[in-house]
Amino acid sequence: MPGLFDLVTALLQRARAPQREAGRGTRSYRCRCGRPVFFRNSVCTTCGAALGFDPRSQRMLAIEPGPTAGEWRIDPAAGVAADTPVRRCANLDTPAGCNWLIPVAPAGRVTPLLCRACRLSRTIPDLSVPENADLWRRIEVARRRLVSQLIALGLPVASKVPAAAEDPERGLMFDVLRAPPGSAPVLTGHAGGLITLNLEEADDAVRERVRAQMHEPYRTLLGHFRHEVGHYYWDRLVAGTPWLEDFRALFGDERADYAAALQRHYTHGAPPDWAQRHVSSYASTHPWEDWAETWAHYLHMVDTLDTALSFGLDADDLELEFDRFAPDALWRPDDPGAERFLGFVNAWVELTSVLNELSRSMGQHDYYPFVLPRPAIGKLQFVHLVVQGAE
Repeated sequence: MPGLFDLVTALLQRARAPQREAGRGTRSYRCRCGRPVFFRNSVCTTCGAALGFDPRSQRMLAIEPGPTAGEWRIDPAAGVAADTPVRRCANLDTPAGCNWLIPVAPAGRVTPLLCRACRLSRTIPDLSVPENADLWRRIEVARRRLVSQLIALGLPVASKVPAAAEDPERGLMFDVLRAPPGSAPVLTGHAGGLITLNLEEADDAVRERVRAQMHEPYRTLLGHFRHEVGHYYWDRLVAGTPWLEDFRALFGDERADYAAALQRHYTHGAPPDWAQRHVSSYASTHPWEDWAETWAHYLHMVDTLDTALSFGLDADDLELEFDRFAPDALWRPDDPGAERFLGFVNAWVELTSVLNELSRSMGQHDYYPFVLPRPAIGKLQFVHLVVQGAE
């Protein structure tokens, strides 16, 4: 099965061909009735068919009740493991509203109650507090999008939660916490495979206030998840591997005092020349943060281009003038996939130029409020090659 990056670049090639083949990406879905459906749908609003997201095929599928209570059959017309019964995630009937499907385990084995995404949750907020339910729903929508992308990229995604027992040593898990009134706020971060997110980040007003206070151009739930999971994958894919020395040459020596680096950043801000070397001002804090920010931008780029191209959007027909990145901007210009990666980056710059103009036409902030400097292109290629080699 081709990886997500391969699908995106294939779409880029088709979008520039005389005969377009739109709607073939991983973010464009249709019900069996032919009408468009979307990633979070659990029912088709046109024909009423029950729907579920199948992480194995990365598709939204119509399902029908099976002969056994609680089991469902995938519509045979989908052509995707239609002979394997599935269950719906137990979180479908909670505020999370999870629409993911779970393959029924063979005889003698227990089928999990929760899907691959929900099994990553170790702690959820107190749902007896009415406000928490809506905030948690928003967080879970963002997290499912993250997890679906990680799976599509072929990255290792296994739960560290003791109850799931998928990978207790190297797995991943999430705590969504809210501080009691009068207490210090929960700090969002990563440590040893545990990603902690402050529930209040799901409150748009709170998040916007923090964004303004921190002088950040961009702050979203999905952005938090993509950044923090970058720290996890640094531990998993770079630390103690042959990639480490190349990482240090590109990003810097991660053995520099991290706490001191954070204190320096929050006291004095980013260095004046940060925009010439990093994807964001926060990336200049420490090599670990440079990696996590670059990783997050790579995930932004892949998912957004995939979504745009799968719906037939392509900026190539528009008369835009911008300086395209050349092979000398890459970390490894002689890599066999260098030309494809460069086309991917230039397509991103092209598309976001249009999307920024669309946002401005509505009086909104820029869709992508960043400018990629040349050194960041080499770092993005490094991230890409690490992802491509992930096991």
